[in-house]
Amino acid sequence: MEIAKMILSLLGGIALFLFGMSLMGDGLKKVAGNKLEIILWKLTNTPIKGIILGTAVTAVIQSSSATTVMVVGFVNSGMMKVAQAIGIIMGANIGTSITGWILCMSYINPDAEGLESLLSTTTLSAVIALIGIILRTFCKKMTTKNLGNIMLGFSILMFGMQIMSEAVSPLKDIKAFTDTLTAFSNPLLGILTGILVTAVLQSSSASVGILQALTITGAITFSSALPIIMGMGTGAAAPVLLSSIGTNTNGKRTALIYLLNDLFGSIIWATVFYSANAFLHFEFMNRIMSPVSIALINSVFRIATMFALSPFIRHLEKLVSVIFKDNPEELEDIRDIDLLEERFIAHPALAIEQSRQAVFSMARKSFKNVLRAISLLSDYEQKRYQKVYKKEEVIDKYEDKLGTYLVKITGVELKESQTRDVSLILHTIGDFERISDHAVNIADLASELHDKKIKFSKEAVRELKTLHSAIADILELSINSYTEGDLSGAYMVEPLEEVIDHLCHDLKARHINRVQTGHCTLNQGFIFNDLIANYERIADYCSNIAVAMIELHSDVFETHEYLNSLKEIDNSEFLNSYEKYKKIYAI
Repeated sequence: MEIAKMILSLLGGIALFLFGMSLMGDGLKKVAGNKLEIILWKLTNTPIKGIILGTAVTAVIQSSSATTVMVVGFVNSGMMKVAQAIGIIMGANIGTSITGWILCMSYINPDAEGLESLLSTTTLSAVIALIGIILRTFCKKMTTKNLGNIMLGFSILMFGMQIMSEAVSPLKDIKAFTDTLTAFSNPLLGILTGILVTAVLQSSSASVGILQALTITGAITFSSALPIIMGMGTGAAAPVLLSSIGTNTNGKRTALIYLLNDLFGSIIWATVFYSANAFLHFEFMNRIMSPVSIALINSVFRIATMFALSPFIRHLEKLVSVIFKDNPEELEDIRDIDLLEERFIAHPALAIEQSRQAVFSMARKSFKNVLRAISLLSDYEQKRYQKVYKKEEVIDKYEDKLGTYLVKITGVELKESQTRDVSLILHTIGDFERISDHAVNIADLASELHDKKIKFSKEAVRELKTLHSAIADILELSINSYTEGDLSGAYMVEPLEEVIDHLCHDLKARHINRVQTGHCTLNQGFIFNDLIANYERIADYCSNIAVAMIELHSDVFETHEYLNSLKEIDNSEFLNSYEKYKKIYAI
């Protein structure tokens, strides 16, 4: 019964400790706002800066995992290079050891009496908690409320530490317990225990706190504490590795760096220390540890690891590049936008040519993404559904980078033909991006069909197949015309767009009739109409692209006037093309 009570008290203390740490860390991040992210992004151009900033930021938010997850996001988005991330990760491992020193405060005068009790941890925690709850409850400013959360989190963390210490205190008289801890003097067993415990708790700071609490028993010696501490950093890589699922190759490389940093640190220093001990027989191996000595060993080990590995940052980058090889498709995604170098702006001809190649790549990706989304309607697969979203993110980056780059080009002196080229790209990048937006919409509708097990009638499937062919045709026609500068092809887009408009209107009317006669349900009708609306908008954007080509070539940009003139009765070329497409895509 006593053992059960002890275990429950220990688990309760751990729960409060973890909650307090989370509350304090979240409050610190909110008080700092997004300044930490901006600092990390902008000020890590050298490894030394990265290490210093990684240490500082992690000391503030109290979590090396949180810092590294943030960095994985930066690398995944292309805002930061892998080499920059390595320095931050090394610093984060040092910064997280600050928590151990903070936890030492929970052991200040625990048994003090009289006036000295005013300086005890219990009293300080109570005062800080009282101030924290007042700030959280009665203050209106979010910054002040978050400050209250920090103070409450700190108090809860301290209270959790006290509960853990009190729960494990009776264990000092149990021989089986002290014998178990002695077994951790075996380096391999100790390291594996540190890895396992930290992987479960997903926080090396929490593991250090538990180890500090266990020192109250007097059974933790240097020989058993050191290997456990060595394993803790490696175990803390678990949440970081989980966060890298779904990221690109560089994101996975960054997460692996976190694991390798601590793993190599453990291997290097375990080999050095235990080899030296085999010859020198260190007298302090059986010294009883205190909370302060645990915090000291943890900090020294992490700082020593940083000094050992920082000269090999480039080698670490090469190693993870070998483990996670470049994905040709990802390289293709970023290759063209990476060519948009600032140095080219002083040479407009070169800058415009690079921009043209990038927008051609963007156009082809938009086309493929629509076809990928349409294929999900008949053959749904979660992997391809996620790929539609990933490609849309890539296309968004193209639009952002190209737009910014082209505006900079317009700031230098351009020839008339160059101005026309820049205007064409600026007019069309938004259309290519919105085409891909509709690919995402179509993918979502395909997912809804799959999840709800909705199937269209054979008639609806046959009609959609015809419309799919028309959409694929207008996309291919407009994008090929654009990339090849083919004006004759551009003139063919508008007649096909007109056919698609009429086809969409006809399909909607047919489907409404099927719903009214009971051949299709309302749920089918809603999804069918949403699909038609997306196809109609894709055709409209294809028309915009073709019109931009034609009008900019004619040095005029009056879209409505141009479209009206195209559809005049006496425009035989338009009518002939329209009739041709009408026969091809007849229902």
